[in-house]
Amino acid sequence: MILRALGLMSGTSLDGLDICFVQFEKQDQWSFQILKAETIPYPKNWADKLRNSIYLSAEELLELNAEYGFYLGKSVRRFIDAYQLKNIDIISSHGHTVFHQPQKKITLQIGDGRAIKLETGLPVIYDFRTQDVLMGGNGAPLVPIGDELLFSHYDACLNLGGFSNISFKYNNRRIAFDVVPVNIVLNKLVQEFGKDYDENGDLARTGTINEKLLDRLGSLHFYRQGHPKSLGIEWCNDHIFNSFENIKAIDLLATFTEHIAQQISNVINDNALKNILFTGGGTYNTFLIEKIRTKTSAEIIIPEKQIIDYKEALIFALMGALKLTNDINILSSATGSYRDHSSGIIA
Repeated sequence: MILRALGLMSGTSLDGLDICFVQFEKQDQWSFQILKAETIPYPKNWADKLRNSIYLSAEELLELNAEYGFYLGKSVRRFIDAYQLKNIDIISSHGHTVFHQPQKKITLQIGDGRAIKLETGLPVIYDFRTQDVLMGGNGAPLVPIGDELLFSHYDACLNLGGFSNISFKYNNRRIAFDVVPVNIVLNKLVQEFGKDYDENGDLARTGTINEKLLDRLGSLHFYRQGHPKSLGIEWCNDHIFNSFENIKAIDLLATFTEHIAQQISNVINDNALKNILFTGGGTYNTFLIEKIRTKTSAEIIIPEKQIIDYKEALIFALMGALKLTNDINILSSATGSYRDHSSGIIA
């Protein structure tokens, strides 16, 4: 069986919309070939709209949900036309996360899939997280299904995006959890310097670690919790950003980079992981990668650029393909829901 799916991913770091067109083949196991992939940077007005969406009224949020759906649809249509893509079976859209509070059974990814369908004329699968949250799960991380089906030859897969998350086998079941905030914090700090991100970690490299803040961050309860567990922007607002008063931005960058490296290496070492596939935008932060390497003897594998940049969009394309074939696309061992299930709404 061969399926061709378009995966759409918008991360919390707001660097742009990832679009990944993938051909999947299922024989004894799933295999994939990325046919085309592109990141479409958000214009400033869209980055601002998405960043501030958490503060909107219910009515304004419903309006943005539709508007962003049409924006996604138009972006996909341009992508399809630019590369003259044919035989697309499904569009699989993550949407953009506004709220994520699974303990209250709340999660919201805006970008109405019906609007995407109206713009493209293609079937769309969207809203992958809500069903899992209603079933008692965290609704995150979702990528472990792809790690299990496409990347199981590594001990673990770790993503460095807005947040870092990891998945690996534990007692023959794939578990996964969020590890630590990454670009959601670093990118906010570098705005002080008129930049969107800390290229290669060069700014952080020149700062001085504030040991008192480092200890305070390391003592946060989240890091002692068992899995499954997940992070959201609300958690950062409550526990991270309010710790930053009266410390220079350059030293905050250095300290938080050290904090990220500590938390990631703790997870690697505590679970005796031998080789880990690193992906996501944070993989380009060479200073951060250097720091992690000094704290663990595990082999850190940096793959080809296409996998670094588009692994999440690739896996959301896979989740759409799995939904289309009525196969399981969410693992309860990763999210904490009461059973494995096939999630997503089909437009």
